[in-house]
Amino acid sequence: MQHSLLASSTTFARQRIGVLLLPGFSMLSHACAVEPLFMANQLSGQLLYQIFTLNGDEQPVRSSAQLTCNTDYTLEASPPDLDMVLVCAPSPLPYALPAKLVEWLRQQPNRTVLGGLAGGAEVLARAGLLEGYRATLPWQRFAAFAQAYPQVTLSQQLFEIDRNRMTCASGTAAMDMMLTMVRQQQNDRLVEQVSEHFMCERIRMADERQHVPLRHRLGHAPQSLVDAVTLMEANIEEPLSTLELSEHLGISRRQLERLFKKYLQAVPSRYYLNLRLQEARKQLRESDRPVGDIAFATGFSSGAHFSTAYRNHFGLTPREERLG
Repeated sequence: MQHSLLASSTTFARQRIGVLLLPGFSMLSHACAVEPLFMANQLSGQLLYQIFTLNGDEQPVRSSAQLTCNTDYTLEASPPDLDMVLVCAPSPLPYALPAKLVEWLRQQPNRTVLGGLAGGAEVLARAGLLEGYRATLPWQRFAAFAQAYPQVTLSQQLFEIDRNRMTCASGTAAMDMMLTMVRQQQNDRLVEQVSEHFMCERIRMADERQHVPLRHRLGHAPQSLVDAVTLMEANIEEPLSTLELSEHLGISRRQLERLFKKYLQAVPSRYYLNLRLQEARKQLRESDRPVGDIAFATGFSSGAHFSTAYRNHFGLTPREERLG
């Protein structure tokens, strides 16, 4: 679920954004977060976003690539009245957080938006600043994070914007998140211009899930279940029946159904339908193929059947998805 962070462009004031860099931070995540904001300034001809880099002490911060970065301010002498603080940190977070850093974050005014880039979500969670919020972080940390912070509603999406909190996976997900924020605060045309500048074909939406490797998704599930899902993913256009899947795997249909129920909490046919609909949504968003062609490419015998299944699953028709 996504909630608007700040006022629309009709009442928009310049945003003062502090980017807190912690040792081992990702240069890619940092660049993907701040470069769209600098470009929005340049293309609009206005100083929409004023960006400051922050550090916990007076030493340059070393990134994960062992490059050093000088910052504008330390926490002791940070600029006042920040509208947003983005924490850019490694994932996993390999060290304890200094007490002064945690206290500084907790002292930010309630109106301040707090964001986590990559491991920045863990920083906010350790400081107790994500309780009661939806949040996400790199998929490799899902299990450990869920166990450590049960009061945080963990999402497996690319990014989450929940009231005055925003978090994302690592790398280019930060650009999707920040461009979504710019769209909320400015207008579609400016976001299109920024995207075109970076040759970004489209902005991925908040409801798109991170691509998690199959074996990691299924954890310690038996190999026969992994093989079943692999077969499903390889046969989207011409779906196999549950009986055909079981015959390919050399197990009974009942055994296959038990595996899906135990490890995926779904019957095989329902799981398969979800895979096909997710692929259809991806094609609707990323291509100009006719809706009918996408229906057949994802295993639906007719456009009407596809539209009904799509509406039942996502709450809107394929054509409404494309228009949205």
